[in-house]
Amino acid sequence: MQRVARFHLVSLGQFQRDMEKLFPELDIEEIREKYENIQLPKRATIGSAGYDFFAPIDISLKANETILIPTGIRVAIVPGWVLKCYPRSGLGFKYRMQLNNTVGIIDSDYFNADNEGHILVKVTNNSNGDQVLHIKSGEGFIQGIFLEYGITYDDDVEGLRRGGFGSTNV
Repeated sequence: MQRVARFHLVSLGQFQRDMEKLFPELDIEEIREKYENIQLPKRATIGSAGYDFFAPIDISLKANETILIPTGIRVAIVPGWVLKCYPRSGLGFKYRMQLNNTVGIIDSDYFNADNEGHILVKVTNNSNGDQVLHIKSGEGFIQGIFLEYGITYDDDVEGLRRGGFGSTNV
């Protein structure tokens, strides 16, 4: 296997800023405790393609509810590779859990973005009926797969990333 990336935690300050924005009911000590319990993504078996990301907080979503989750994770990826994020299979199957952008794309230059390349994940419980999706802190909820990609012969892009979602304005 080719080794193409390394997962890191974002700084406590970055995690705290994002958590305070999205979960203002949490105090600084609760946020710090959640930060200290963040697990780096990992594969479950030697044959697994996906790296499981673990929820930093308890999540409960009724049908058609959405939440934006700061994972506390960033990833350094060698150029020419991308991390694609998907729901874990069981959650997609049982609850039709979806990423709101269908597939999360983490580019290699996102690591140096202004927000430290903090991976935030927006998910929806798209189940039919009254199913409530419960994910406990520390449980896997999405998976990321590293893939190699190519560019065209006439590609002459020189732009540098600064932000996250929609920041390239292309």
